[in-house]
Amino acid sequence: MSLSIGIVGLPNVGKSTLFNALTKAQNAESANYAFCTIEPNKAVVPVPDPRIDVLADLVKPQRVQQSTVDFVDIAGLVAGASKGEGLGNKFLANIRETQAILHVVRCFDNDDVIHVANSVDPMRDIDVIETELILADVQVLENRLERMKKMLKGDKTLAPKIDATEKLLNHMNEGQPASSFTEELKGLNEVLNELRLITAKNVIYCANVDEEGVAEDNDYVKSVRALAEARGAEFVKISAQMEEELIGLEPEEQQEFLDSYGIEESGLHQIIRTGFKSLGLISYFTAGVKEVRAWTIHDGDKAPQAAGVIHTDFERGFIRAEIVSYDDYVKFGSESKCRSEGVLRVEGKDYVMKDGDVTHFLFNV
Repeated sequence: MSLSIGIVGLPNVGKSTLFNALTKAQNAESANYAFCTIEPNKAVVPVPDPRIDVLADLVKPQRVQQSTVDFVDIAGLVAGASKGEGLGNKFLANIRETQAILHVVRCFDNDDVIHVANSVDPMRDIDVIETELILADVQVLENRLERMKKMLKGDKTLAPKIDATEKLLNHMNEGQPASSFTEELKGLNEVLNELRLITAKNVIYCANVDEEGVAEDNDYVKSVRALAEARGAEFVKISAQMEEELIGLEPEEQQEFLDSYGIEESGLHQIIRTGFKSLGLISYFTAGVKEVRAWTIHDGDKAPQAAGVIHTDFERGFIRAEIVSYDDYVKFGSESKCRSEGVLRVEGKDYVMKDGDVTHFLFNV
């Protein structure tokens, strides 16, 4: 399992600049005109986690494997995208497969960077994007509903799914996202899982500011932050251009650069940390001479489910898990020392994994 985040927004809000910075690769052309990104950009980015470096220093493995985040950047969406306007509509299918949406909003004034609406207005821009995403999902629902109704004569079990789809469609036709539909209906979860509606996903609102907006929130940022809070959504503030400047710097230089602006962590760290929180994800570790590795699981997963992330055979044949907390592992320095000190625990099928658990699974093939 890896965290996957789809990046959406209007043209020229800094999406591609942010993508370049996050992936540390100039493989998403960034230019000062609309629709410069005409192909979906995908990249796999290692999750920055200092704990894995500490474990690697202790174990001295042959290789180190971090957890990863998949970022998907598509062309900027515009009003009418759901009907074919612009280029972003062609790539909406790419972000349907992601787990969360990073909605990048321009929150800075700069006459040298054009805006498709010729003015900066975060609330208007957010409304444009969200309307287009709702309309795109409505089309998907309408198409599925039509097919299910044609199949109903031969398959009466579709009736609950048709009912659930119709009620969800009515809700969304009122301009509401799928995520705000709270009615519990038989067949609804199945419909949502099949269609992977964009507006059913967790949203992280990302206010993109210039250097002057980094230290203190401007009015644009305040409005986006207030909207996120009102909706119970996550929020991050970054400067995409500043993040791009971090590319190529050594870790110590990066921290000095961030410190000079009073920033505690990079945009990459903020987005990944917020994404993990939004989706309820945590990491556990395996540590051996061949490999030290981080694995991503859902908070609340039990030991067999966590084992299944490594391989499905591990879950099917799960016997037990040997667990050491990260803090204990670092304190005593090795698995053997943890065992002799009595801090290595043997846990069964009902054990709920904790963030940072250093784990060894025993299983039958």
